[in-house]
Amino acid sequence: MIRLSKLTDYAIVILANLARAGEGTLTAQDLAERSKVPLPTVSKLCKELSKAGLVLSHRGRHGGYGLARPADAISIAEIVEALEGPIALTSCVEPGAQPDACGLEATCPAKASWDPVSRAIQGALRGLPLSSIVLQHSNDPKNADTVDVVTLGAHVS
Repeated sequence: MIRLSKLTDYAIVILANLARAGEGTLTAQDLAERSKVPLPTVSKLCKELSKAGLVLSHRGRHGGYGLARPADAISIAEIVEALEGPIALTSCVEPGAQPDACGLEATCPAKASWDPVSRAIQGALRGLPLSSIVLQHSNDPKNADTVDVVTLGAHVS
């Protein structure tokens, strides 16, 4: 099974909340309340996302976090790579992989097949912008401060 880590899933939820805030900023506390992700985890993820250039940190009285670029310009691949490293199906097709990384590379009949599969997955995630997975619930006032996110077939509120 190919699965995103819980932290990556949480990062997408946090970024979705920032996308919904538009050009405004949200504090870590605001993000924790809106996303239901624990505050220490929000703080940790915002630091990682900031290092990756996906989130901007604003200091001061009206400080907080905001998206570094519009949600249309942030791909799911960038988010995954920021938290999990290069996207690769197996270690032998990972960018910068050491020769004979798994010990079977010299005789592996599947190695040549994994590279196009990994490239297809990378391409699909690069073509999926953050904005495409944010579902706005403006019809229901009780959901006005929440964002639902659909990530690779899993529904996370």
